[in-house]
Amino acid sequence: MAFLTGAGLLALNFKGVRKATPYVLLGIILWICVLKSGVHATLAGVAIDFAMPLQAGPDGKSLAKSAEHGLHGWVAWLVMPLFAFANAGVPLEGLSIELLMQPLSLAIMLGLFIGKQIGVFGFAYAAIKLKMADPPLGASTMQLYGVSLLAGIGFTMSLFIGALAYVDPEHQTLVRIGVISGSILSGVLGAMVLAFAGRSSTGKISPEGIGDEGASR
Repeated sequence: MAFLTGAGLLALNFKGVRKATPYVLLGIILWICVLKSGVHATLAGVAIDFAMPLQAGPDGKSLAKSAEHGLHGWVAWLVMPLFAFANAGVPLEGLSIELLMQPLSLAIMLGLFIGKQIGVFGFAYAAIKLKMADPPLGASTMQLYGVSLLAGIGFTMSLFIGALAYVDPEHQTLVRIGVISGSILSGVLGAMVLAFAGRSSTGKISPEGIGDEGASR
C-alpha cells in the first residue's frame, strides 16, 4: 500500500499537478502506512516533499516552496516545541512547584534566565562602550537586551550537558525541569521585550552612546 501511494505521488508530479489537496490526501495515507510498518513516520514527510513540484507553475508559484513557507510558522512555533518537549523525557505526573524549587533545578533555571542575559548583554554592552566591537546596525539597546534574553533558551545542549553531569534519573529530572522552566522564561520575556522594543524604538546603538534611541535613522 505504501508503495502504491508513493507511486501515486510521483504520478502527480509527472503529470504536473500543482494543487496541494491530492498531495495532502495521499500523504496522509502514506504516513499511516509507514507508521504501521514500524518505520519512522518522518520518512513519509520526506517522500511527500520530494514528490511536490519545485518548479513554478503557470501562476509563477512553486508548490513545494509555497508549502514550505506556509508550514514554517506552524513548525517553528508549534510542532518543534511540542516535539522537543515530548522527547525531553520529563514526567508530568507528580510535577509540582517543590521540584522546581529544588537547588539543582532552581540553579539551572536561574543560570539560563539570569546568567545568560547578564553575560551576553553585559559583555556586548562593555565591548561596544570600549569600542572593541561594532554595535548592531540599526538596533536599540532594548533590542540588544531582548536578544540577550533569548540566549537563555537552552534545550538540546543543556540537556546533553546535564545528562553527562548527572547519571541518576532523579537528578536528570531536576535538570530537565530547570532547563525547560529557564528556557520558557527567557523565551517569553525575550519575545515581549523585542515586541515592545520594535514598536517604541526609533534609534540605533552607537559606539559613542549606546542607547541613543532618539537618534534619527
